[in-house]
Amino acid sequence: MTTPRTDVTSIGNAIVDIIGRCDDAFLGEIGALKGAMNLVGADDIKRIYDRMGPAIEISGGSAANTVAGVASFGGKAGFMGKIADDDFGRIFTHDIRSIGVLFSADPVANTEPTSRSLILVTPDGERTMNTYLGISTSLDSTQLDLELIRDSAILYLEGYLFDREGAKSAFRDAVAVARTAGRTVALSLSDAFCVDRHRSEFLELIRSGIGILFANESEITSLYQTTSFDAAADCARADTKLAVLTRSAKGSVILANGTSTSIAADPITRVVDTTGAGDLYAAGFLFGYSRNYSLDVCGRLASLAAAEIISHIGARPETSLAVLAASKGLIS
Repeated sequence: MTTPRTDVTSIGNAIVDIIGRCDDAFLGEIGALKGAMNLVGADDIKRIYDRMGPAIEISGGSAANTVAGVASFGGKAGFMGKIADDDFGRIFTHDIRSIGVLFSADPVANTEPTSRSLILVTPDGERTMNTYLGISTSLDSTQLDLELIRDSAILYLEGYLFDREGAKSAFRDAVAVARTAGRTVALSLSDAFCVDRHRSEFLELIRSGIGILFANESEITSLYQTTSFDAAADCARADTKLAVLTRSAKGSVILANGTSTSIAADPITRVVDTTGAGDLYAAGFLFGYSRNYSLDVCGRLASLAAAEIISHIGARPETSLAVLAASKGLIS
């Protein structure tokens, strides 16, 4: 097996995140369910965008956030996603390349617009996403960079993409290429509603040999249709080689080889914005795993990254994660 060119390459929705603040009343006015990812159409995204206050516009999407975090740790990262030949597509491309992530997708002309998500953050730090999926969900195997998959230590898949047949086929093709090259495949369940829609197919994919499964408490209990986290964790232990389960303020649990490692949440003075907490947790864990760190250190890197991201607006680190990790003696 050859030495990998990148630590982590992800496949996911290429979305421009447009992040701003609002109060609970505004969410009611636009009909958005607080704390959820609300899918909206082209007309609604324009209506909400026109009513928003000042905002930050950056490349986003769950899997893109994760590889941005890997890059902040000093890792080598790549991303595959589909964009249109429009202003938001150019924003996405420039932004993700500017942080050192490999992204070589050719923009597609005369089609649906580039995807975008209006992320509204309320004073309690909760984030509510209003997402127009646009072109990103029509990703198929033609957008895969097979050489990059073969050259990545870890291939990371975003569960949100599982809503269309073309993307499902692309996932299966990418997994086959990664496994043939002897690489590790990781999957994020992304969202409990996403799990509800695709439970049987997720279970089939997981049981077919996913190397690392990421899920939060609501996602893993939804997957196994139980209200008990412990029962869901037992099922995950039976179905996977390595399951990484997050529980917000309760920290996280890493299940591997019959063992369970508990990781405390990093302390934080105030939660400002929960956008990207799970994405950056995955970034820390995957960076550590790609460098063969112990599961305990991987979990501590993950917890550190999640704490940094919820301390400010947006899903991009404001402080170098490499510097933070070095200051805590986690990396040299």
